Amino acid sequence: MSKPPFEQIVTEHGPVVLRVVRAVLGPHDAEDAWSETFLAALRAYPELPGDANVAAWLVTVAHRKAIDVTRANARRPVPAGVLPERPSAAGRPEDWDPDLWRALKALPERQRHAVAYHYLAGLPYKEIAAVTGGSTDAARRAAADGMRTLRRTYPAHPDPDPDPETDTRTRTGTGTSTGTDTSTGTGGRGSTAADNETGAKGR
Repeated sequence: MSKPPFEQIVTEHGPVVLRVVRAVLGPHDAEDAWSETFLAALRAYPELPGDANVAAWLVTVAHRKAIDVTRANARRPVPAGVLPERPSAAGRPEDWDPDLWRALKALPERQRHAVAYHYLAGLPYKEIAAVTGGSTDAARRAAADGMRTLRRTYPAHPDPDPDPETDTRTRTGTGTSTGTDTSTGTGGRGSTAADNETGAKGR
């Protein structure tokens, strides 16, 4: 089976991978992790089977790069007495809604990964288990527990008429739709900003 050119892979899957690494790492490390993901993917792409699940493969690569970034940050000394950077208006998700990243960051790592990989990348729980380790049921529980916590900790910002085509893209600062359902899937009333943000589907 012939494979599309790698440039097409970047075009089709790049926005999804960027949203995933932003949710996992936060806005400051996401772009570097995204670049490292696609550099590694470019080198490995010739050996990828033609019938492989490209989205799951890219999320696996991004997951490994995110681990590398997390470990590097843990080893990096933090200078004392340095003023924090001023926030920019570059369209990063933290600039759009800093409460979201704080809520995601507070989640246990496994829950944050499961939420990002399922609700943003659209991976089934079986694929998430293959990426992160553990069972399919454990991945499902982690995603459900993460979303339950987000509904409680992420402040609601009611939108009287949310646009299901642009809601997730607007909050994450990207302009490309991924095909992932961005509606709440829970009906008009009783939904939360966490559902809108992650594009949660009804269980």
